[in-house]
Amino acid sequence: MKKRHTAVLPGLAAVLTVLLAAGSLFIGKYPLTMKDLLNQEPQALRVFMTLRLPRTCMALVGGFGLGIAGAVYQNVFHNPLASPDTIGVSSGASAGAAFGILFLSSNPAFITASAFAGGLAAVFLSLGLASIGGKQLGGSHKGPASIVLAGIAVHSLAQTILMILKLTADPERQLASIEYWIMGSLNGITLYRIPMPVLVCAVCCGLLFLLYHQVLLLSIEEEEARMLGVPVGRMRLLVLFLATLVTASIISVTGLVSFIGLLAPHTARLLTKNNRMPMLLLSGLFGSALLCMADLCARSLTASELPVSIFTSLLGAPFLLYLMFGRDSKL
Repeated sequence: MKKRHTAVLPGLAAVLTVLLAAGSLFIGKYPLTMKDLLNQEPQALRVFMTLRLPRTCMALVGGFGLGIAGAVYQNVFHNPLASPDTIGVSSGASAGAAFGILFLSSNPAFITASAFAGGLAAVFLSLGLASIGGKQLGGSHKGPASIVLAGIAVHSLAQTILMILKLTADPERQLASIEYWIMGSLNGITLYRIPMPVLVCAVCCGLLFLLYHQVLLLSIEEEEARMLGVPVGRMRLLVLFLATLVTASIISVTGLVSFIGLLAPHTARLLTKNNRMPMLLLSGLFGSALLCMADLCARSLTASELPVSIFTSLLGAPFLLYLMFGRDSKL
């Protein structure tokens, strides 16, 4: 009965995600109907192809990738609160985006590339510092603790660089663009901006599903995992790199989107009561549903569009308190 329940959950989550995606396609300031599209009404087709379809696709892919990455981070670091900030990717991407806005171009493609490079640079720096720190301490591998400590240092460095860049920005134009990027939004997503994150997410998430048995073994004691034949150090680096690549590719396009990587895996784990493969798939589907719902609210509830992270945070903050004080208060 329990196995049947676990197998049904991804199907129900997929149905919910499809319904929210359909709502995202047709609900907004300019209401669309299927009749308008079938009749090829020019304005309706233009809104559908240039606005609704790209941002709905980005919400589905971005939410799925962030949900998968969050589940991997939490397993690898043995920490239910682990997130992309654990190894500095979000802060690095923010600093990279600010650099692109200030020194490269206002073209979204340059800002996206700069944010992606900043996220990856932060990750490589975190892993490099963890490697040096592990050797200095006499360790033979990079454990979760050393990676987390290196990530905190890189996060602080990236935040310092971001503050310096913001101080040099033009308050009327560039500073506003930096702040808006940091708050996260799917506004401005076009069909030309989504191929990169879609391709990266498809490849990396596919590999993470294939490697998920090893990911689960990384969540147990290291010595036990080694006895089971898992090359712990190399496998940890590989899955962290894949999860980080997914995260960087998404937030370089959307800006920072908070709490999806925390909320989706926890919700999936609470429902499945385990960390097996259906939980990973459910994390991705819940991530897609959450981001679709947040984007729908961001563009529909007020006269002007709001940053999507406002709504993900409204969901995430109470859930974080529930994790702290509920469920027997065990984190």
